Amino acid sequence: MKMVFRWFGEDNDSVTIPQIKQIPGVEGLVWALHDIPAGDVWPLERMQEIKQAGERAGFHLEVVESVNIHESIKLGNADRDVYIDNYIQTIRHLAMVGVKVICYNFMPVFDWIRTNLHGRLPDGSTALFYEKTKVDNIDPMELVDMIAGNPDYTMPGWEPERLGILKELFAAYQTVSADDLRGNLRYFLERVIPVCEEHDVKLAIHPDDPPWEVFGLPRIVTSKEDLLQIVDLVDSRYHGITLCSGALGVNPSNHLVEIIHELQDRIHFAHIRNIRLFDNGDFIETSHLTKDGSLPIDQIVRALYDIDYQGYVRPDHGRHIWEEECRPGYGLYDRALGVMYLQGLWDANQLNSERSR
Repeated sequence: MKMVFRWFGEDNDSVTIPQIKQIPGVEGLVWALHDIPAGDVWPLERMQEIKQAGERAGFHLEVVESVNIHESIKLGNADRDVYIDNYIQTIRHLAMVGVKVICYNFMPVFDWIRTNLHGRLPDGSTALFYEKTKVDNIDPMELVDMIAGNPDYTMPGWEPERLGILKELFAAYQTVSADDLRGNLRYFLERVIPVCEEHDVKLAIHPDDPPWEVFGLPRIVTSKEDLLQIVDLVDSRYHGITLCSGALGVNPSNHLVEIIHELQDRIHFAHIRNIRLFDNGDFIETSHLTKDGSLPIDQIVRALYDIDYQGYVRPDHGRHIWEEECRPGYGLYDRALGVMYLQGLWDANQLNSERSR
């Protein structure tokens, strides 16, 4: 297990590289060029600057999250090859700066959905909160105003260029079925995976968040069955998944330990977070501690240990604690606590294994 930490850049993050350096066990930064519109080629010069900043602190930059997919690719539009060619060039550039894994998603329009960026927890901290009834009845533009109206930081997945044509996108997806979306993913993968194989860069698709249909938009990465179907689209070890405990785990039918064992050869990246599920379909993110949420975080880490997972892991969304002012879900303090908890679980499994020999 290689511990990494998501960082949004010097001018786009309340967390600094020197602060991350003080978290024991973190080996690398998970990064992206968040200001580059989906579909554009990422400039090599910008990548080299970030690589140098990370390496000065002793970090690798082997994981990128995310290189966003242009909506024309998801929709299967006539101009999709233009954007796929740009994606391929970005892959080549990323390989030149040492990137080994690209996390991406294939969710129409929205990358993730929450209704409250600062839901209150019993201990007084706040966290990202999803209220099912509100989503079922809200106008999507109200969510846009709430999530994208953050004046301090970019909100990945809620980029202005995408949201500016929201009505047009909703209209375009009216005629796109889940099978259509899956077929468009296959077309994309058949073009880019040979390039990934050539440059030793793996693609890791992220599950839909949340893993069910929202606003009538198709979803194709919601369950073990979906994931198995997706990895079969292209037969290559360079085509894999990002195992996200929070995105998959909010559906109680998704058994995460089972998914880890069944898809172990295709897990290139893992996001681990805990969430508290409510009977009415709401959920809120919690500390990473197993007892604080509804997910078996201890069993998830044990499953990764049992398959001898050698890939990258990062603590996922954290609470906002100790009066920290930060990007929602991505402060320093609670994610640092998450790193230590996850590493403690891993060390305990390793110690028990050594004692049983």
